[in-house]
Amino acid sequence: MVDWFNTFLRGKEFVKLDEINFYTLNAKAFYKKLAIETCTDLIANALIRCEFKTFENGKEKRGENHYLLNVQPNQNQNASQFIHSLVTHLISDNECLVLMQDNQLYIAEEFERVPFAFKENIYKEISVKGLKLKKVFKESEVLYFQLNDKNIMNVINSLYEDYGKLIVSGMNYYKRKNNKRYLIKGDFLRAQNNEEQQAIDQMFESQMKNWFDPDKEGAAFQLQNSYEMDDLSDGTKSSSGNNGTSRDIRALVDDVIDFVATSLHVPRGLIKGDVADVEKQVDSFLMFCIIPLVKLITTEFNRKMYKKEDYKKRTYLKIDYSQIKIVDIVQLANAVDKLFAVGGLNIDDIQVLLGKEPLNTEWSQKRYVTKNYQEADSLEGGE
Repeated sequence: MVDWFNTFLRGKEFVKLDEINFYTLNAKAFYKKLAIETCTDLIANALIRCEFKTFENGKEKRGENHYLLNVQPNQNQNASQFIHSLVTHLISDNECLVLMQDNQLYIAEEFERVPFAFKENIYKEISVKGLKLKKVFKESEVLYFQLNDKNIMNVINSLYEDYGKLIVSGMNYYKRKNNKRYLIKGDFLRAQNNEEQQAIDQMFESQMKNWFDPDKEGAAFQLQNSYEMDDLSDGTKSSSGNNGTSRDIRALVDDVIDFVATSLHVPRGLIKGDVADVEKQVDSFLMFCIIPLVKLITTEFNRKMYKKEDYKKRTYLKIDYSQIKIVDIVQLANAVDKLFAVGGLNIDDIQVLLGKEPLNTEWSQKRYVTKNYQEADSLEGGE
């Protein structure tokens, strides 16, 4: 505004439009990225709390695979970093390729998948940490995870192309509605000497700059003789219903978070930090988001890392997601007592349930049953 006044007062005949600052609609992806990465982190952090349990002939055994999946998948990543990378690829690319190389697991950054109908799929043009691999891998040599039949990110991106413009338009509207607009009345075409011109320049260049500076706690404006200044800003109008507020922009951003969370089956309340019905939200999160992912990961590991004969003998991998929910020990006490009384849990099971190490003693692994229970067929033959 100040630059425009200076141009006018100094007698410049033409003003190029590209010299004037206009707002441009640029649908920035920051808000979409915020929603996607928040959901990704929430899903990954939940999976990190899971434990990969390995079994041999029906008994839990902590062998090489247990260490590989729970501690160090490869020499450059720990298990938490590996899970975060896996989930990020699944959500952003709808698929993730994991290579099994020298008894270690590596996530491929780029790859080309060639599907076949009646023989193994092949994977080529694979890149791991910028290293291009010349080898062509068969389906049985890799772990391939696919989240959905169709990439949901394509839908989110298409939706945000329009919604992002609404957000930017709302921000620009907010700026325009809250900008200061003044009408300057005066005889600008009269002859003026140098002293008068300097006074006018001082009024517009220095005083008006301070007058419009939002960081100034206070400012004075000396209006020259024969000039009038009327405030035409929208904020001075009595009707405030037409004034844009930041809450309007926040509502649009909330909409973006809502449709991203819905597409990834994450309860919106968990993303926004709502504490109302948080237990029900966590249950919904587990049922529709985490457990399907656990099933996806478990089945792929079992079919590639274990043979069919081993699986039939109960030598396989399981993912325990019971530690995702933090359970109050006081609330858990009655349920644990009941399960212990019917032989459903032993002392070691309870230790693990509470996040402690099992005792691994003979007495702690025994199961106890109260005498209040009897066999169902013992009730037959009564009077």
